Amino acid sequence: MNNELINIEGMSCDHCKHSIEKALNSLDGVTSSEVNLSNENVEIAFDGSQVGFNDFKEAIENQGYDVVE
Repeated sequence: MNNELINIEGMSCDHCKHSIEKALNSLDGVTSSEVNLSNENVEIAFDGSQVGFNDFKEAIENQGYDVVE
């Protein structure tokens, strides 16, 4: 199991949190994701053989938020 912490810009409310978590949790290989609004990031637990950073970035950006690299 791998973990990734990604910084995100543009989140402001629980709707933001839920839409990002839903998008990430729908990816094959993601076991959990937890958005922290106050720290503006998300922690993702995943199987690295199935999914990775580029998949996370695409899922987050498709929800209208910016990934800080």
